[in-house]
Amino acid sequence: MLDRFFNPESIAVVGATPKEGKVGNTLLKNIIVFKDKAKTEKEVRIYAVNPHYETILGIACYPAIIQIEDRVDLAVVAVPAVSVPEVLEQCGEKGIKNVVVISAGFKEAGREGAVLESELVRISEKYRVNLIGPNSLGILNTHAKLNATFGKATPAPGTIAFLSQSGAFALAVIDWAILANIGFSKVVSLGNKAVLDECDFIAYLASDDETEVITMYLEDVRDGRRFMDVVRQVSKTKPVVVMKSGKTEAGAKAASSHTGSIAGSVEAFKTAFHQAGVIEANSIEDLFDFSLTLSRIRSVKGGVAIVTNSGGPGVMAADAVDELGLELASFNRATIEELRALHIANFYNPVDVKGDADSAKFGHALGIVAADERVGTIIAILSPTAPIDFDTAGDYVLELTERKPIIPVFMGGERVTESIERFRKQGIRNYFDPVRAVKALYAVKRYSERKERVYVPPPSVTVDRKAIEGLMKLKEREEARMGIGLAGFTILEAYGIPVARYGKAKTADEALEIADRIGYPVALKIVSPDIVHKTDIGCVKLNVGREAVKGAFFEIVQRAEKYTSARRIEGVLLQEMIEGGKEVIVGMKRDPHFGPLILFGLGGIYVEVFKDVSFGIAPLSKDDAVEMVKNVKAYRILRGVRGEPMSDIDSVVDVLLRFSQLSTDYPEILEADLNPIKVFENGKGCCVIDLKMVIGDETG
Repeated sequence: MLDRFFNPESIAVVGATPKEGKVGNTLLKNIIVFKDKAKTEKEVRIYAVNPHYETILGIACYPAIIQIEDRVDLAVVAVPAVSVPEVLEQCGEKGIKNVVVISAGFKEAGREGAVLESELVRISEKYRVNLIGPNSLGILNTHAKLNATFGKATPAPGTIAFLSQSGAFALAVIDWAILANIGFSKVVSLGNKAVLDECDFIAYLASDDETEVITMYLEDVRDGRRFMDVVRQVSKTKPVVVMKSGKTEAGAKAASSHTGSIAGSVEAFKTAFHQAGVIEANSIEDLFDFSLTLSRIRSVKGGVAIVTNSGGPGVMAADAVDELGLELASFNRATIEELRALHIANFYNPVDVKGDADSAKFGHALGIVAADERVGTIIAILSPTAPIDFDTAGDYVLELTERKPIIPVFMGGERVTESIERFRKQGIRNYFDPVRAVKALYAVKRYSERKERVYVPPPSVTVDRKAIEGLMKLKEREEARMGIGLAGFTILEAYGIPVARYGKAKTADEALEIADRIGYPVALKIVSPDIVHKTDIGCVKLNVGREAVKGAFFEIVQRAEKYTSARRIEGVLLQEMIEGGKEVIVGMKRDPHFGPLILFGLGGIYVEVFKDVSFGIAPLSKDDAVEMVKNVKAYRILRGVRGEPMSDIDSVVDVLLRFSQLSTDYPEILEADLNPIKVFENGKGCCVIDLKMVIGDETG
């Protein structure tokens, strides 16, 4: 159904006007151009809607859209915000399914605008209208010559689709793209995303034959889980490149757990993008470098070769290859011998043909390297030395790129303009900066790795939910959140997550009884929702023998009473002392966009200092969990260093998967820390020593 947005046979412009400089005038002019250019292929009917005119720019004008007798495929609305609901109601009554609302003054303008926008949603749902906006620049389909925007310029046709949450940014990009000779297939200004959002258009563009790469500017996502599912599916066939803004934590609630203090929206978006297969760009430059390169090159198989006539830029490129984790190709012996015969400065990688080399020698070296089966991609760097003819060198690049992908870095000014234009016509991006070329190639590597990864759904464990659901029920309380206390251990045990033997005492005698049952030595820790960092105020005692249990109990309680009121002290936790093992942390913070953001890293009291952590969005697949463990520096410690035995990494992965399911099953868990988790030698498992779990309403 969304195809009628981009290939309509009839369009109504509501709010059209003959007044120059008005949005309704520019819109109608742009759409008339579409009609004129489409005449040779199909008849496109254009209707103007404005009660004050009978015709506008030679187009018949109707007082209301409901009065148009013919079918309308697309309505573009540019009237004052207060009038939009009535127009949309008429569209629904007439059976118009595709509407673009250009008008501003909705939720971006305050409470009254938000009420108006909710009315648009209600009407759209009532009539099943596909609505873009409000507060949208409009849409473009360059291949059909459709410009349904109030911008005055139309970019050239291309293979990149561009979605933008900001209309102003979209306008700027369109103007820039015209100057930079960059083409687009489709452009969609999403606006406020009242009905349709980026997910709808990503799914549509997946089957659009005119689109090779989907590029986006996003400020937020409305449904993070759907976004991940859609992108994960679409990125199997088409790259999705995203630049995300709005990375601050403004308005975030205070976090009470280690995980909550470390994990923020930046981590959530980066993690979601990674798991879904998004190629993330951190600048406008990256956004289009990556998109243009991915429109031509989809994988990096084999090493990267660098061929240059200038040592400095060649070294820059080689450094960038190493820093970004790409691999310089190791030439086979025949390649080295052929290059040696050219009498060049360096016949290993990077290949330096010297500053006195002409274009023929450069092209010869390029051909030798392209024939090496160990080479996957070539970065061809040329500085404007006197012997170089860039046009001839460009011939070699264009000829050899059919054999092996080549990224040209022709560094110069006026002398290289003709070559750059020839490259552009063949869909080849030239770079002045060799580091930018390598970064673009790294984006290709990231895409090919995610594309080739086989997604295996998360495993599921059987849980007796009835045994723990009573523990999850929210009690009447003053605070919006509360710590669930020792009941958290029961919940972990229900999910098969191993915990140290424990018990809670409210008196010294009860403490002694529990310690006798657990066995000595024991650890004692205060239990209070007000005390997160127990060690800091002396409310933890370790390696306590039988004769010292009661004294330790009294000392801990007294210290706690100086920190909080007696009624907020729930008792003292006694646990078996677990010796040995490495300390790690598993935690969770519920992100408003994506749900449970799982954390893994080096545990203990220094977790917030070192922040050696990785993240995953639940539900985690086994591959996700393994990757999280491998992505922290502490992984080398778990693997065993200086003769130490390897830790039981499989047991840690198992805890991550079980905890991921727990976090998914119970949305009322807002934050949690399992810290520390002691990980023992391979085959001996792991054990949760302490935890913090905060429950509450997701909106609380």
